[in-house]
Amino acid sequence: MLTIAKMMRGAIFQRFKFRALFSFPPCVDSHVVHGSCYRSFSVSAELRNREVSICNHLRNRRLDEARAVFNQVPSPHVSLYTKMISGYTRNSRLADALKLFDAMPVRDVVSWNSMISGCVECGDMDTAVKLFDEMPERSVVSWTAILNGFLRFGKVEEAERLFYEMPVKDTAAWNAMVHGYLQFGRVDDALELFKQMPRKNVISWTSMICGLDQNERSGEALVLFKKMLSCCVKASSRTLTCVVTACANAPAFHMGTQVHGFIIKLGFLYEEYVSASLITFYANCRRTEDSRKVFDEKAHDQVAVWTALLSGYSLNRKHEDALSVFSEMLRNNIWPNQSTFASGLNSCSALGTLDWGKEMHGVAVKLGLVTDAFVGNSLIVMYSDCGNANDAVLVFREISKKSIVSWNSIIVGCAQHGRGKWAFVIYGQMIRFNREPDEITFTGLLSACSHCGFLSKGRKLFDYMSSGPNHIDRKIQHYTCMVDILGRSGELKEAEELIEGMLVKPNEMVWLALLSACRMHSDVDRAEKAAAALFKLDSKSSAAYVLLSNTYASAGRWSNVSKLRIKMKQKGIMKKPGSSWVVLKGKKHEFSAGDRPESLRIYEMLEFLREKLKDLGYVPDYRSALHDVEDEQKEEMLWYHSERLAIAFALVYTAEGNAVTVMKNLRVCEDCHAVIKLISRVVGREIVLRDPTRFHHFKDGICSCGDYW
Repeated sequence: MLTIAKMMRGAIFQRFKFRALFSFPPCVDSHVVHGSCYRSFSVSAELRNREVSICNHLRNRRLDEARAVFNQVPSPHVSLYTKMISGYTRNSRLADALKLFDAMPVRDVVSWNSMISGCVECGDMDTAVKLFDEMPERSVVSWTAILNGFLRFGKVEEAERLFYEMPVKDTAAWNAMVHGYLQFGRVDDALELFKQMPRKNVISWTSMICGLDQNERSGEALVLFKKMLSCCVKASSRTLTCVVTACANAPAFHMGTQVHGFIIKLGFLYEEYVSASLITFYANCRRTEDSRKVFDEKAHDQVAVWTALLSGYSLNRKHEDALSVFSEMLRNNIWPNQSTFASGLNSCSALGTLDWGKEMHGVAVKLGLVTDAFVGNSLIVMYSDCGNANDAVLVFREISKKSIVSWNSIIVGCAQHGRGKWAFVIYGQMIRFNREPDEITFTGLLSACSHCGFLSKGRKLFDYMSSGPNHIDRKIQHYTCMVDILGRSGELKEAEELIEGMLVKPNEMVWLALLSACRMHSDVDRAEKAAAALFKLDSKSSAAYVLLSNTYASAGRWSNVSKLRIKMKQKGIMKKPGSSWVVLKGKKHEFSAGDRPESLRIYEMLEFLREKLKDLGYVPDYRSALHDVEDEQKEEMLWYHSERLAIAFALVYTAEGNAVTVMKNLRVCEDCHAVIKLISRVVGREIVLRDPTRFHHFKDGICSCGDYW
């Protein structure tokens, strides 16, 4: 009975409570109360719908639509203002964000932090600092946002000062400062700060490991990783990616394979960047078969993984395999990114395959990447290396934001092709656009002077480097170019004096430039001096022996040639064999000097050309046959030089009227140069020949070098 009484009292109390909550004055009708409640619920639902709509618009970057809905909200709360401000700053509309921030009736710490971070993201550090100073109350997030801003703009000292002023530092702030030190090469400061950290998380360890590796201290990065594991910190996929990269850079093959097993155990093998780093690791260790095995363990649809495999093949000079991967990507609808194009175009350059390069160019146009500086620079180098300077210039013009690499690439490309005037016109444009030339710019310009015989211009440019307003320290490559300019122009004494007065120690390339010029101008005495200096640097320099031997041969001093060859044999020094190649449909066809072609059609083409050239009055230049044999034998030796075999092959197996491009590993001799000029006239086709230093474009019996090379 007592229990029933309690229950009844409880029921009466609940009824009383309900009536108290919903008791209204007698003058208010019940249907009015019902309508008021309905409108309240309706307004609340409508507000939620508008907030969802704003968020959806912001997520899809429809900012104006989001703002239109925002304007319909009667009294937006602070978080809605903050979402709208963040949307503006994420899309670089800082002025709109600031205007809305100023219009906020109430601001909390989160809104202030969002606005400060937005200013940093949009590159307006001055406004970010101004807002930070005006903040009525700062959180650790506020301090960290400004800290990150200073580091982002390279103001490490200001960041450092701010860090030590922070009243409270969380792990994110410590991580930001450590990362900042590493980013700007202050590795020891980063290590010291890392040791002082009161609490380290996986991000702290990963930042330190990656930073050490990126600052060429990969061995220390691997030691730190072992210490991290001993501290029972669980590695993330990002950590393992950095560790594998460090193993590749160290190199540490054994540890890399152990980490590979660790990755499998933790289940990270199929994550994009982990797989990519493993492929790159094996490629760096010259194990491309293992790279392919990692790739083949899963059907990948991530571009980073495909790019890692392609780059690995390119790194190991397996350029045909690299181009095959690029084709495979397209067949699988995997669209290349900037890095893919860079590696793929590098393989095109190495092979000299213009057809493949043009196909990649077409893909870049389709993807809208042709105006990108990274892709554009790679295209400039590809076209330059594959013998097409005109298209290199066209690509250069299309790049929307030209970097110093863009300007240097086209200047060097023009120099390679003997287009010295083009190189200096582009340099003039570079100056007008207020781009500062660097040491590579001057190397390209001096190289252009060397290939075009611009002696006076070369001297002025060389002097301008050290005396002009943009002082550039002369490096060994600049001296080498200047010695080459003087030597080719016959100013051998001045070239020798320049070497003797160099501010840096002459290396092998400088002396080789002088020795080559001595060979060209038959200056035997000075050639012997240059060769002696070379033998002091490298007693087994095959290039020095060959150039000196050729100098003796040109002067008819066959006894000296014989002595040198005996000496080379005793020392086990081998002359680099001459070879030339043609790339057709992605396949390299290589020929060596003295080869007898297997194909009867190539032999027939060579004999046809020989007869036609004799009809035009061709007489062999026996000075290019550097052996003491009968003239008839010399003619036979000359006729089977590698570039002539490659040209005959290309004429047989390419369509009538198409240009022929041949690559050669040694400098073209005088007789071959004269022969190829005549061949271009006989067959009515352009022949492009690339040797180690420059291009020759032969057309209608004339060479682009003007017989100066």
